[in-house]
Amino acid sequence: MTWVVPASLRKDRGGARPFARVLVANRGEIAVRILRACRELAIETVAVYSDADADAAHVQMADRAVRLGPAPATESYLRADAIVAAALQAGAQAIHPGYGFLAERASFARATEDAGLVFIGPSSATIATLGDKVAARRSAAGAGVPILPGTLEPFDVDAPAAVEAIRVAAEQIGYPLLVKAAAGGGGRGMRRVEQPKELAAALAAGAAEARAAFGDGAVYIEREIHPARHIEVQLLGDGAGTIVALGERDCSLQRRHQKLVEEAPAPLLGEEQRLGLHEMAVRAARAVGLVNAATAEFLFDRDRRFWFLEINTRLQVEHGVTELVAGVDIVREQLWLAAGYPLADRVIAAAERASRPTRHAIEVRLSAEDPAREFAPTPGTIDRWELPSGPGIRVDTAAGPGTTVVADYDPLIAKLMVVDETRDAAIDRLSRALDETTITGIQTTLPFHRFIATDARFRAADLSIDWVDGTWAAIGHERRRAALVVAGEVAAAVVGRDLALDPPRATSAQSARPSARPEATGEGVPARRPRGSAIEPGPSAWSRVGRTAAVDRWPR
Repeated sequence: MTWVVPASLRKDRGGARPFARVLVANRGEIAVRILRACRELAIETVAVYSDADADAAHVQMADRAVRLGPAPATESYLRADAIVAAALQAGAQAIHPGYGFLAERASFARATEDAGLVFIGPSSATIATLGDKVAARRSAAGAGVPILPGTLEPFDVDAPAAVEAIRVAAEQIGYPLLVKAAAGGGGRGMRRVEQPKELAAALAAGAAEARAAFGDGAVYIEREIHPARHIEVQLLGDGAGTIVALGERDCSLQRRHQKLVEEAPAPLLGEEQRLGLHEMAVRAARAVGLVNAATAEFLFDRDRRFWFLEINTRLQVEHGVTELVAGVDIVREQLWLAAGYPLADRVIAAAERASRPTRHAIEVRLSAEDPAREFAPTPGTIDRWELPSGPGIRVDTAAGPGTTVVADYDPLIAKLMVVDETRDAAIDRLSRALDETTITGIQTTLPFHRFIATDARFRAADLSIDWVDGTWAAIGHERRRAALVVAGEVAAAVVGRDLALDPPRATSAQSARPSARPEATGEGVPARRPRGSAIEPGPSAWSRVGRTAAVDRWPR
């Protein structure tokens, strides 16, 4: 099929297209997102897939597809050699890694470059520099960007002298502190240390996990900031040395260092503070010669100070909220930048107004996880799949009815984003969008997000990186325990036709299934609603129970 470059792009880029053919080295919603950007630019696309994804959406959307191997990622999506060979075989000029998998592997970027292909992202040299978190800290400090008190050299904890050196450094830094992996991120190898007697065990455990995850057990230590918000800045840079910040995102709602909710701009920041943050991020990026897209991450403490954490050299999961606020297609810009084009004037203009945002966007990550069981993965096959629409709503997904979510990969199934003129309006829109969402067949994080959308502290922007692991866990346990019984009573009454309720539509992943009736669970759920129950008949009662409990399934 022949694609025509849109007139708007012919005007902006002189009728050119960045590449003739691009291979997308990823799967799921991010592969679909990149394929769409390529299609709009008349770029032919090549998908890669494992046996588990033979019929996946990204395979169906691409112009051609190449099998990598069996389902395990180590035998498919993590095989750099197979991906580069697939790109050469298919005649691709460039490879887009998306996020995750090989996106931040300097060795993969180098193999791509060595094969004469373009790596759509920062160069292998930049990835290698910033992949070493200690080196990144030194670079940021050299650029005048505040870094957290901590060590500036990695330590091999297998050497007794190193452990003693870390102990001395820890006394100078102060407790509590964090042990972190020098070669990676995502919380792998991270351990919290409250007092000196815990240090040795934390170093051993952190180094072992880092070695297993990254092949490098080197660690460093850093002072813990508590409470803190996690705020990151979206960066774009071109080969001529122009680097801009498109705005910032607040990603404080996390569990196990994995983000659950993101929003742009970060709430409760003024124009001057935003501008200062953006300038710090650009300085840190300029120090390493950034080209293409990256994200500078910071902690924001109770004294309203920013502390540099790291720079991620890839497209972020949450890039969409910045796109909705800034009006810039970041993936499209990645393609142009990788092809050697300078930053477009409209991108520079968007960066110039980034400290004065006029819209607010929020993203929730809908994942196949159970928020009632510490977000345990819940693989399975999706049954009903009804997603919201209307003004100010965007959904990035590769899933649908009949999609099987396998245990081999990340459980993210969709990113639901909303945008409006103010944060309050965006939260209201998010609540409406979640009301319209139905996913059955598997347990998802939908009830957690419904809880967030109606939580007074979230609306007040009372956020921190500890909120989910602390406040949510404590509140969730009380409400889940009480409401599981009540929800079961209501469900049993519905099944027994004692209440004139329609089958639940948007609050249960399992409730539409007769086989999941509470009386079959063996958990002693009463079969009748007791006299004096505060739950009134009607669909709204069901919804209210589910959302109060943040449980969206039959008890089992």
